[in-house]
Amino acid sequence: MEKFYLTTPIYYPSGKWHLGHCYTTVYGDAVARFKRLEGLDVFYLTGTDEHGQKIEKRAADAGVTPKAFVDGLVAEIQSLWRELNVSYTKFIRTTDESHVRAVQNIFKRLYEQGDIYKSKYKGKYCTPCESFWTESQLKDGKCPDCGRDVQDAEEESYFFRLSKYAPRVRELLTKSDYLKPESRVNEMVNNFIDAGLEDIAVSRTSFTWGVPVEFDPGHIVYVWVDALSNYITALGYNGDAPSADMQAYWPADLHLMAKEIVRFHSIIWPAMLMALDLPLPKKVVGHGWLLFGGDKMSKSKGNVVDPFVLKARYGADALRYYLLRAMPFGADGAYTSEALLTRINTDLCNDLGNLVRRTGKMNVQYFNGEISRGQAVSGEDDPVVAQMNALYGEVKAAMDEYKPQRALEKIFDLIGAANKYIDVTKPWALAKEGQTERLREVLYVLNEAVRIAGTLLLPFVPQTAAKIMEGLGLAVPERNKDLAFGKQKAYRTKEIDALFPRLNVEKELDELEKLADKKEEEKVEEKTESAPLITIDDFCRVQLRVAEVLACEKVEKADKLLKLTLKVGDEQRTVVSGIAKYYTPEEMVGKRVVLVANLQPRVMRGIESRGMILCASEGDKLTLVTPESLIGSGAEVC
Repeated sequence: MEKFYLTTPIYYPSGKWHLGHCYTTVYGDAVARFKRLEGLDVFYLTGTDEHGQKIEKRAADAGVTPKAFVDGLVAEIQSLWRELNVSYTKFIRTTDESHVRAVQNIFKRLYEQGDIYKSKYKGKYCTPCESFWTESQLKDGKCPDCGRDVQDAEEESYFFRLSKYAPRVRELLTKSDYLKPESRVNEMVNNFIDAGLEDIAVSRTSFTWGVPVEFDPGHIVYVWVDALSNYITALGYNGDAPSADMQAYWPADLHLMAKEIVRFHSIIWPAMLMALDLPLPKKVVGHGWLLFGGDKMSKSKGNVVDPFVLKARYGADALRYYLLRAMPFGADGAYTSEALLTRINTDLCNDLGNLVRRTGKMNVQYFNGEISRGQAVSGEDDPVVAQMNALYGEVKAAMDEYKPQRALEKIFDLIGAANKYIDVTKPWALAKEGQTERLREVLYVLNEAVRIAGTLLLPFVPQTAAKIMEGLGLAVPERNKDLAFGKQKAYRTKEIDALFPRLNVEKELDELEKLADKKEEEKVEEKTESAPLITIDDFCRVQLRVAEVLACEKVEKADKLLKLTLKVGDEQRTVVSGIAKYYTPEEMVGKRVVLVANLQPRVMRGIESRGMILCASEGDKLTLVTPESLIGSGAEVC
């Protein structure tokens, strides 16, 4: 059986997941499911990247060991993939003992053959991205990937001779279709290779959470060398003889990822494989980002991006469909709650749902659910029949290029054509006129359209597609076969519940805003048992000012929130505070409060809150922090 090895990135277990984190893994799952339907033996790998300085720091802040910290988070990401029906073959953790041993062996082998040497690193380092940068690679003095501050770094390190492999990597990128889309190739060649590809530091000594360098215990392996190696260690590779899985599945058919980590996969990773004398992956695809429409919350932009919340409300298939349909290949896509809800209503409820519901209802109404080919064939059948016969080839071509959006467009073109076919043929009129054989043929054509579309939807919306098959009285197919008109000779169908309920968009947007507000209110109320120590520099960055309350009112439909108009020196600003259970609006007017003046604005219930007033709490009591004596608004608290 032909093999297909697919990987999506191993994620840093942050514990804070938004819809954008789901795109790559759902995209990979659609590819994996489609390849399985084609009859391939698919190995789909994902997992968690658990080493590095940022993990060590977050664990220290939480007062636990790094291993305990990541153990507490990994279950959440595994739960997220279950919720979204991700059918991975293996979930690897970089803290797995077998992976750690294999990385040590790989590092040692590269050192012994001269591809790794010891020197001193001096340059810039971005902790969130775990990336080394030269001064010339920075953008406005900040990390070019994430835009955050970088730190000066100087320490003894081992270096990988990346420059040695620059010519071969350049040829790989420019003379083959290894990297897609083409824009990523130009970026890698122009910005990194032709700009001068330098050897990279591949060990750290300034922190300890990582894979120890076996022959030099003061060093740990650079986290990206550790992470990239998972693609072969997951198959049992340990730096020596290939395992059975390595022989069966390597080289990878597809490494799928977001564009910010293409550099590691298209330059560093192939160079490492060249040094290890291993075959190179066949394809690296770097997709765009899912953008979230700005910082402020509004009905038009939407900001509820918690996948657990959205899945619970709308179902996994609605999220999968939106992600796979909304993102153009290689480019960024924009998320809004309104766009999600509109897609559910128009595509899933109106187009797909109505076709399945109307067809199923007419099957039962006119033929008691038993449908077979009629004798009255008409030329008005030809366009939709031609679309059915062409569809599998069109979807396969799109998926062979890893373009799920295009594949879905083709499927929904058929769904739209089938709905139009109902309007053109008017089965209800045929029944009234007693044209039984023509009616039978029309319904047979419709059932064939539903079957072919439903089968090809299995990789994208698997639960919904399974319901469609149930309504047709068919088993869920394990292979993409018989996907041409006329292959299913007869049906014994039944009516099924609506695939997707129609949503009131305005009502749903209001509900999503309430959910977002609830999260913000929970943050306001959240208490920590032990906060990490901060430095005087940290404290000095907080600007505390005295403010006078000029006006106050309750926030509509929010029991805990008050809207305050504050005078802060010569300016006025609005602040939303969760103190409505403790103070009435009338009590607040005229009070002087202490305001955190340089807090990043946030929107609650559609109101922009510019700052936070300080309170003290004990048990179920809460009181404002106020100046001991009357002092002018705007005065600095120090």
